[in-house]
Amino acid sequence: MARITTWKDDYWLLLLQLYLKRPVGMKALYSRGMVDLAMELHISPQALLRRMEQIAQLQTPRLERIWQTYSKSPQRLARAARLLRSMNGFGQAEDFYDGVEVQETFEKDFRPVVFAPGTQLPDESYRRLTPSMLIILLDLYFQLTPSTMVVETPEVQETSRLLKISAELVVQVLETYQHCDPYLGQRDFILTPLLLPCQQVWQRYGNGDPQQLEAFAKELKDYFRVAT
Repeated sequence: MARITTWKDDYWLLLLQLYLKRPVGMKALYSRGMVDLAMELHISPQALLRRMEQIAQLQTPRLERIWQTYSKSPQRLARAARLLRSMNGFGQAEDFYDGVEVQETFEKDFRPVVFAPGTQLPDESYRRLTPSMLIILLDLYFQLTPSTMVVETPEVQETSRLLKISAELVVQVLETYQHCDPYLGQRDFILTPLLLPCQQVWQRYGNGDPQQLEAFAKELKDYFRVAT
């Protein structure tokens, strides 16, 4: 049975530290800080967001005490957070969860795409791709037509800058999605390492509600903007 990490009271310190980062207050669901902490704790961003709302509202006497103790003393909070992270095994998922099956959901979307062993990649930029990036690019795919899936298109260039990958790689992903799209009826064979990861993302989102995909992609873009 998969292990699901449960909430521990010590985690309030790490979440408060994120909450107090400028600009102080609630952080976007998929902001980089929120996702990084979620992956560190193996707790979904949605669950962390609900906990952060409790901090914002000081819903319990315990949270009020933590707030009074640390909110005006960032150095003290930083020391407490460092101590927590230095505890044996904390933040070292490979060691802490050695031999234990861990249930992963959102985490895989923010880790590099796994290519088949021995796959020859055109260049190292392919290794920077993650499923979350491919989800954003799938949303872009539905906003364009095949004739506009070119480097010169402003939306392609804008997404390239956001994801910090080349516009050429963006176009290659969009062209690969054309071969996943049953409505285009692309029957010619393509040899690209992008095909399998693009097919996997298409199976998850390509046949669903495009408005839901658009809303999800918009949230994911927060991860690639200025870290908060």
